Amino acid sequence: MSDAASTVAPTVPPVEVPVAQPIEQTSVPVAGDSNGNAPFSNLSLYVGELDASVTEAMLYELFKIVGSVASIRVCRDAITRRSLGYAYVNFHTHADCENALQTLNYTEIKGRPCRIMWSQRDPSQRKSGSGNIFIKNLDPSIDNKALHDTFAAFGTVLSCKVATGEHGNSLGYGFVHYETREAAEQAIANVNGMLLNDIKVFVGHHVGRAERVERTKGLRAQFTNVYVKNLDAEVDDAALSELFSSYGVITSA
Repeated sequence: MSDAASTVAPTVPPVEVPVAQPIEQTSVPVAGDSNGNAPFSNLSLYVGELDASVTEAMLYELFKIVGSVASIRVCRDAITRRSLGYAYVNFHTHADCENALQTLNYTEIKGRPCRIMWSQRDPSQRKSGSGNIFIKNLDPSIDNKALHDTFAAFGTVLSCKVATGEHGNSLGYGFVHYETREAAEQAIANVNGMLLNDIKVFVGHHVGRAERVERTKGLRAQFTNVYVKNLDAEVDDAALSELFSSYGVITSA
C-alpha cells in the first residue's frame, strides 16, 4: 500500500458554541457609591420573541459581533425540547452587554424582530410595580420597537412589549418598564390622552393581577343595588318590595 493511500485527512473539529448558562455567577462588582457599597453589574441579557427554530449557534453568530460571549442558552420545554421562544446570552463584561442591547435590540432573526432586555434574576424586582406603565388603545401598526422609541424619551427602558395574539397580531395594549418610578410618572404625564398614529391612548400605572382582584372585590362590596328585568306589566313597587324584603332591608324599590 502506497504512502499516499495510507494518508488519512485530518478531521476539522466543529466550532463549539458555549451554551451553559451560569445561574449565580452573572454579575461582577463595579464602582461603589459614596458610602463604599459596591453594586453589581448584570452580565446577562434576556432575548425574546424568538422563532422556534432559532438555536444557540445562530444567536452566537449574531452576538459575537458586539462582544465576547460567555455563554448562550435557548430555553426549551423539559419534555419535548421545543424552544420556548426566548434565550439568555451572557457576556464577560457589562460594556459588551450594553453594546448588544443598544445595537441588536429588535434585530430580525429568522424573520422576527427579537426583543432584548436585562435579565432580572431577582423575583422582587420582576414583580415590583415601580416603574411599570400600561398603555392601551394602541394602533395595530405599533410594534415593540415603535413603542420603545416613543417612551424611551422619558427615561431608561428596561423592557417594552406590545401584547400579541396567537398569530402575532397586536391586541391593542402594551407595557413599558422603566428603571425609575420618576420616568414612569413623566411618561404618564406626557403621553396619556395624546394621539399615537391618530388614536388617543391611555397611559397609566400598571396594576398587578392580585391588586386588580382586590380592587374588584372592594368595588363589588360597595354595590347594594340589583337590577330586575322581564317583569310582568302588572308588577308594581309594592309587589317588588314584598318579593325581595325577605333577603334584607330595602331602602328603595
